[in-house]
Amino acid sequence: MTALSRLLWLDAARGFAVVAMVAYHFVWDLGNFDYIDRYFPYSAQFKSFGHAIALSFLFIAGVSLVLAHERNPSFGPFWRRLARIAAAAALVSLGTYLVFPQSFVFFGILHCIAAASLLAAPFLFLPWPASLFAAVAVFLAPRFLAAPVFDAPWLSWIGLSTVEPLTNDWRPLFPWSGALLAGVAFAKAPGVLAALGRFEPTGAGSAFANASGWLGRHSLAIYLLHQPLLFGVFLGIAKLSTPSENPFPKDFLAACEMRCEADGGAIEFCEAACGCVEARARDLPGEPAERALRLRALAEDCAKP
Repeated sequence: MTALSRLLWLDAARGFAVVAMVAYHFVWDLGNFDYIDRYFPYSAQFKSFGHAIALSFLFIAGVSLVLAHERNPSFGPFWRRLARIAAAAALVSLGTYLVFPQSFVFFGILHCIAAASLLAAPFLFLPWPASLFAAVAVFLAPRFLAAPVFDAPWLSWIGLSTVEPLTNDWRPLFPWSGALLAGVAFAKAPGVLAALGRFEPTGAGSAFANASGWLGRHSLAIYLLHQPLLFGVFLGIAKLSTPSENPFPKDFLAACEMRCEADGGAIEFCEAACGCVEARARDLPGEPAERALRLRALAEDCAKP
């Protein structure tokens, strides 16, 4: 096995990321349709889980970019791969706009992979420290360069704004493309891929290897299909069940204040913001998907100073 062939560990790593992604969206749907605490998918802990999944996909995409370039240095395959990802990203934007027009995905993980691949292309021809330096710079850019001038909605994809837009998946170019650049640096570092290739299991035909490899090789199709299927199942169940008359639980105020304070909010701010949400949420519609979406937008509005 050489560094230029498709490495089983890379497909397996991508397969694990796919499983984590499906689990993430399953839990998100559970909260969206009130089967668990609806605020849990927006908690810092669960968001960190989502961030870790996104980082893994971007890092793996960077490694794959190097492998593909070393197999075939011409840019024909690069542009074809980029076109597939861009088309898939456009489908995600269209689909989420039809279901969640107020918070559709305008620059999610696929958009970021496509844009970051363009950004990383020149580094395929440079020594690996160049891409490592670029990755660090991209990761740190929002900390030092964020400014209100980037708060305009049409600039949100850059990632240097001072406010987070209302969207169901936001992976702006800064800092997220840094993970793909880090993957490029990792794959180009001397001896790394050769060393990892030696750890490939000899039982390549095992059920585990076949399953993880299949998931990894079909990750784009699974990404596009799994959430519409999950959401459709939950929506069908919701249509058959009796909607709750109360858009939030009786202990909403106490739970909201506790969560707000745990996330670092001042007591006075948390009391005011949660009271605002409770007072205004009584007029929310009964459909679970619409209710969760509008409640999130309402919480964002109430949290404004």
